[in-house]
Amino acid sequence: MKIFIKTFSIFYFSFLSYSQSDDNYKFYGELFEFSESINYNLEKDIFLNSSSKVKIEGEILSSCPMKGCWMKISVEKDTVLVRFKDYGFFVPKNGIEGKSTIINGKLSVDTLSIAQLQHYAEDAGKSKEEIALISKPEITISFLADGVLIKE
Repeated sequence: MKIFIKTFSIFYFSFLSYSQSDDNYKFYGELFEFSESINYNLEKDIFLNSSSKVKIEGEILSSCPMKGCWMKISVEKDTVLVRFKDYGFFVPKNGIEGKSTIINGKLSVDTLSIAQLQHYAEDAGKSKEEIALISKPEITISFLADGVLIKE
């Protein structure tokens, strides 16, 4: 019985981590319910509901060209850094810029250290000179996603 449970668990979580297709959408990570139009007010809800899961729709600006382990999206007038829960899944490294996305997870305001910013700049292919100019931490809106949907 233990072998069955372990086997089922491995299969189940592996299934969730692979991308899923549904006509014009591609899922990464955990599947989640969504609607065609999600209206979310970052300014109103970022501090009020930071511990609850939310869904946000935006346009993909870029993704990590090394692994696809993060992406930046434009939401309203803000840029949101999206990371993926436990590095359990990745998005494509290129070719998704300009596409619409819906992300599911937790929103927060974070301070990115100089080392983190330099790491992200290195992943993005910035020159050593550009990386060396990073000299202070940055406050940013971050999102820890457990599921991502990208419109094809």
